[in-house]
Amino acid sequence: QVQLVESGGGLVQPGGSLRLSCAASGSIFRIYAMGWYRQGPQKQRVLVATITSSGTTNYADSVKGRFTISRDNAKNTVNLQMDSLKPEDTAVYYCNADIEMVTGHREYDYWGQGTQVTVSS
Repeated sequence: QVQLVESGGGLVQPGGSLRLSCAASGSIFRIYAMGWYRQGPQKQRVLVATITSSGTTNYADSVKGRFTISRDNAKNTVNLQMDSLKPEDTAVYYCNADIEMVTGHREYDYWGQGTQVTVSS
């Protein structure tokens, strides 16, 4: 069993900052890519940012220069620093990970439960 637990969402004013964290736990052998996705009201879930185990990052164009993804491989965590937030960043943010368990089973899409981010004055 593997769990991804997010934290750090909330309400922030435009121009403000938030930091999301996600911790993976369970019978984990190795974590490959980790990432963050978001789903706005009546919208599909879309990629925000990803990071490989070696630290290579990828960002959606809409967040480049404002969001920073990072991870701690020793702690099985991934973070998303969100600066200069805009109302259009309002969404439920989901943590995602590609994980190989100690049994050898690999699941490419583990998901967290999501955390709400609301950007509003």
